[in-house]
Amino acid sequence: MPLVETLPVGAGCAQWDAWGTQARIVVADPARLDAAVELVRDELAAVEAACSRFRPDSEVHAVIRAGGEPIRVSERLAALVSAALYAAKQSDGDVDPTIGLAVCALGYDRDFSEVVNRVGHDGLRMQAFPAADWRAVRLAGRELTVPAGVLLDLGATAKAWAADRCAALVAYQCRTGVLVALGGDIATAGPAPEPDGESPADSLRGGAWRVRVQDGPREPGCTIMLPAGAALATSSTIARAWQWRGRNVHHILDPRTGNAAPPVWRTASVAAYNCVEANTLSTAAIVRGTAAPRWIASLGAPARLVAADGRVRTLGTWPDESTGTDAVAGQTERAA
Repeated sequence: MPLVETLPVGAGCAQWDAWGTQARIVVADPARLDAAVELVRDELAAVEAACSRFRPDSEVHAVIRAGGEPIRVSERLAALVSAALYAAKQSDGDVDPTIGLAVCALGYDRDFSEVVNRVGHDGLRMQAFPAADWRAVRLAGRELTVPAGVLLDLGATAKAWAADRCAALVAYQCRTGVLVALGGDIATAGPAPEPDGESPADSLRGGAWRVRVQDGPREPGCTIMLPAGAALATSSTIARAWQWRGRNVHHILDPRTGNAAPPVWRTASVAAYNCVEANTLSTAAIVRGTAAPRWIASLGAPARLVAADGRVRTLGTWPDESTGTDAVAGQTERAA
């Protein structure tokens, strides 16, 4: 996966396997690292118990068993669903949490490491499922109603929400600046570490985090300075890809077709004020394909798109990569 989890672990850093990717945290005060790791591990476990579609004992499966009837859920699941519905509205349905069965129909019905390693179809039957439509999901406080036969897939926004939540928890409870990375989703909170020597961060109040944006060693990459308190999300059509019934597919679906979005972009990276917003825009960019640059530009979002042929296109205040030096990725205008 892209970004800082590809860098060596040093003082104030920790990383471990989680959710089929890597979780990584970096704290400004190394003395707070152990406490920060404990907080993040506990929160990730709680989020998984709430919304994992791979665990029959998760709350999401309890919602399925409700068969379309209202069910009272935990505050955490309510917040996760609220974030997913926000993303759906923000993206005009390009990021839709009701695509769970469509994802399963493409073979992504278990942890990703098992998807790419299994042989054959493993007995998975194709089945009919309702067309994805996030507007059919109702959330009133903690009362959630999901139409019968619909499986929620909160994967993208849940990871981003968890990154935001973990960063906020660590900054508040451990009293230190922190960067939390979950795969391609990064959230920061509190002040960044003091810059070591001259850097673009010297002129930023609160400093900035140096982040490597690259989706694998052979992919085009760049290093940016992410302002303290900002977030960054990268969505990819190559990081989670597999063969299914004779064709290449990946995990970002177009809700209107139920199939993997055409790989116009290999990756899309977007900076924003929080990771849920950044992830919403980066995921929707993959789904929108050729229409993505104009849409993202209309929102004023700093973004980096890598086309299928490897060419890089930058938007907004994303730094120019032609100089080969670190530069600041400015924060986006908050989208309506």
